[in-house]
Amino acid sequence: MATLLVIEDELVLAKNIARFFEKAGHLVEVAHDGAVGLHAAERIQPDVVIVDFQLPGMDGLEVIRALHKQDDPPRIVMVTGHASVTLAVDAMKAGSMDLLTKPVTLQHLQQVVERALAQRGEHRALDYYRQREARQASLDTLVGESAAMQRLRELIRTVSATEPADQSAAAPILITGETGTGKDLVARACHHSGPRAKAAFIELNCAALPGHLMEAELFGFEKGAFTDAHARKIGLIEAADGGTLFLDEIGELDLALQAKLLRVLENLRVRRLGALTERQINVRIVAATNRDLAAQVRDGRFRADLMYRLQVFQIHVEPLRTRTEDVPALARHFLAQLANRYARSELTLDDSAMAALMAHDWPGNVRELRNVLERAVLLQRSGALTASSLMLAHTTRTAAPAQGGSTEPQGAVSLDAVEREHLLRALTQCKWNVTQSAKLLGISRDTLRYRIERHGLQR
Repeated sequence: MATLLVIEDELVLAKNIARFFEKAGHLVEVAHDGAVGLHAAERIQPDVVIVDFQLPGMDGLEVIRALHKQDDPPRIVMVTGHASVTLAVDAMKAGSMDLLTKPVTLQHLQQVVERALAQRGEHRALDYYRQREARQASLDTLVGESAAMQRLRELIRTVSATEPADQSAAAPILITGETGTGKDLVARACHHSGPRAKAAFIELNCAALPGHLMEAELFGFEKGAFTDAHARKIGLIEAADGGTLFLDEIGELDLALQAKLLRVLENLRVRRLGALTERQINVRIVAATNRDLAAQVRDGRFRADLMYRLQVFQIHVEPLRTRTEDVPALARHFLAQLANRYARSELTLDDSAMAALMAHDWPGNVRELRNVLERAVLLQRSGALTASSLMLAHTTRTAAPAQGGSTEPQGAVSLDAVEREHLLRALTQCKWNVTQSAKLLGISRDTLRYRIERHGLQR
């Protein structure tokens, strides 16, 4: 059942339309001039308005323009006895979805109204999902009050608001951080915190597809561009025009595609596969990686010019182990989400559980914390979660041994002690140069820094 408003000065026609749609189960109100109709629209908030062109006081085009100024404008169908091409164009520009010529059958009018209701339902559903996505991707989803998180939110506010005055594409953003730190949430927050929030946010994982398929996804293609190109396809870069394209795992992108992506970033134009012309675009590229791009550049796996172009704005997401003061807030946030999802309304975290969470090293970062809590929620229906409920692996932080003197372990040798000794020898040999030490050990600089912090090593 929908609410309809009929603005028609022919009394008999207005009455017949109202009676017909009331029999179909709709609520219908009738007005016989434009001013009264606008007051009725403000009062009843109709889903569809059927409006005549020739009305006393103000014509139908003026009524349509006024209706479109409402917060939630209805779908509008214009009916007239003096149709023309000019009037049809003006009606569409004003906001009418259709123009019907009198005499119009009630069955035809019903078909148009049903189509209008379907479109309104789709529009409302789209608005709902857009608003839900915006809520789920706002800065509020970045939980934590540590100094690192406060700096991160402030940087996102600053970066997301930077738009060129000439309406061209915004500068790219590179988000770095370990796996599980929430780089995708940061990317969405960058989009939804700025002027592009109402435009498209399109995400693509660069590690998900082989190179030839990735190129077709990014750039699109014309019909007949290759064997399986049976129809034209718009690429994701073009589809994100006006909004944001998020390229996750950018470090996995094929070298040939890196060159093409750089060209897009430089001239802000894109060409579909098989096309003869390029199209101007206005898209912000947000890329994310857990890899050391500088190391990949040295190894010949990533283009230096693309790295520098992506680094116009760089946002680093700190690992959870460096901001453990955020663990309680994150744990309560995830527990509330998961308890609601799995109908576990009375679950809490006791002191032992919180102590265990605070002591854990979190090599998997925020993602690991959420997974640990989800497992506990699934296994326990109510009551307080304890340390044993969490079933955490034994990777808790330990106090760093005193440095200096012999580092040879006495008695049984633990794996941690062997690792610590090996790191110390490599660092000492390279005079504590992290880059050279990481190369000597065959690991990335980020991994080495994590191991140095984990063992509490100091020069």
